[in-house]
Amino acid sequence: MTDNSPEAYFAQFGDIEPVARTRFQKVVAKTMANNSSTIPHVTHHDEVDVTGLEAHRRISAPEAKFSPLIYIIKAVVDALKAFPQFNASLTPEGDRLILKKYYHIGVAVDGPLGLLVPVLRDCDSKDPGILSAELKEVSALARSKGLPLDRMSGGCFSISSLGGIGGTAFTPIINAPEVAILGVTGIAMKPVWNGTSFEPRAMLPLSLSYDHRVINGADAARFVRHIGASLGAWQA
Repeated sequence: MTDNSPEAYFAQFGDIEPVARTRFQKVVAKTMANNSSTIPHVTHHDEVDVTGLEAHRRISAPEAKFSPLIYIIKAVVDALKAFPQFNASLTPEGDRLILKKYYHIGVAVDGPLGLLVPVLRDCDSKDPGILSAELKEVSALARSKGLPLDRMSGGCFSISSLGGIGGTAFTPIINAPEVAILGVTGIAMKPVWNGTSFEPRAMLPLSLSYDHRVINGADAARFVRHIGASLGAWQA
């Protein structure tokens, strides 16, 4: 009997090692494929100036060592308030947009158990210190024991950060039923023209994927610019 399995096909070219996927990995893969194929994704890439924020982080709270991600969460909340269509979900029929009056932000965490997205609740009413402590707690759980479903439910908007790893831009997949997701890569010092000369500025790349059924390109660009303005408001 002919073996038509993928293993048999690839084995004819050399040694292979089949590795079984965990149930969780298969669920995540199915969800990602569904979100990618059913939501019309567009990704807007931009860079925002965080020179003042970096000075603030060095001088104002050196003992706290807040991650830039904490300030990004607060800036995203500001942008969601200014652009409520980003803090929404489209009904399955597509005839209604449900605007949310709360600000629960999901933060993608990569670990041995796979990609998990813990949700930090009521981010509008919490200062950076509280958010930092909560993020450290849920990140540690996600990388060790995993997270219960209630810690990953109810998000309004998600952030996926590769700042600690590398890259300059990417296209994050929207975490349905949300309508947008922000991808973040590492801050880099770059020469920026100020009108008369080049000066070194700390630039943060941002990649916003959005559901084009709900959000148009101009508003996506304005949303990212608003995040940049909020981050730029932090000074030493």
